[in-house]
Amino acid sequence: MPESAVAGIVLLSLRVSAVAMLFAVPAAFAIAWVLARHDFYGKSVLQALVTLPLVLPPVVTGYFLLILFGAGGPLGHLFDALGIDFAFRWTGAALAAAVMAFPLLVRPMRLSIEALDTGLEEAAATLGAGRITRFFTITLPMVLPGVIAGGVLGFAKALGEFGATITFVSNIPGETRTLSLAIYTMLQSPAGDGTMALLIAVSACLAIGSVLLSEWLGRRVDIRRRA
Repeated sequence: MPESAVAGIVLLSLRVSAVAMLFAVPAAFAIAWVLARHDFYGKSVLQALVTLPLVLPPVVTGYFLLILFGAGGPLGHLFDALGIDFAFRWTGAALAAAVMAFPLLVRPMRLSIEALDTGLEEAAATLGAGRITRFFTITLPMVLPGVIAGGVLGFAKALGEFGATITFVSNIPGETRTLSLAIYTMLQSPAGDGTMALLIAVSACLAIGSVLLSEWLGRRVDIRRRA
């Protein structure tokens, strides 16, 4: 495989993972906030639904995405009307990556929110700071390491996503063939050993770097919790 094709696979994987995190991080933060700050009927059900992609076989998750967001699916029709097509497109790969990474995003964010001393927010409120001001000047800076740690861990998961992606949007060169799918394709090719080794090395470097960064940020959250 030419070097330009390998570079294209890496760039596609980075684009899919980045777009997945762009939309997943705000949603995960909102869910983490609700789980950390509120008690309500059905909270355990919501927690179970958030964790579901982590425990379901990825192929099953991909099948559900195909049913919901495919060309004939109810949500697929809705997004198609908005000009967004997921079927056999890189956008579908980003959606699959976001769904599979979602549980890994929510957990560190929830822990960082629970670790925050609410007395700081209450003290700011007594000094006249509004809810939005308190959020951007106190809450968000304090929980930011957890948010970043979740985002980085989710990004690493998105880079390695395979089962849901190949089920939902197939393995199309230049469109949905990310690093994991390209490695799978090279594994089936008698002349693909060299390219496969290169793709594995790139994938491993990106994943290890992301996990190390996430661990470092996670330790910062723990130190802050114990302080």
